[in-house]
Amino acid sequence: MKNPDSSLKKMVEEAYNSTLKPFHGWISSAAYRVALGLIPEREIFIQLLMGNCQDPEDFGGDVMILVSIVQPLLEEINAILVKHQLDRLKST
Repeated sequence: MKNPDSSLKKMVEEAYNSTLKPFHGWISSAAYRVALGLIPEREIFIQLLMGNCQDPEDFGGDVMILVSIVQPLLEEINAILVKHQLDRLKST
């Protein structure tokens, strides 16, 4: 989310490449490429998440609340993986 003008597809590609790709074999990578083609445009995706009744500013606030809740959990999961040296496993 470094560039708010980036397409959703581009952001998903960057996130996938830096997190999951090293752990995926060819079957998972092929499934990812199919799923990537199903990603809607960013504006459409946001409209689907917001629904018809939500103010865009309220939605942004809701997203920030969600991030503040999920981020510590992800950091804890990552710490557990590092502790048990599971962060270095790669697909072969």
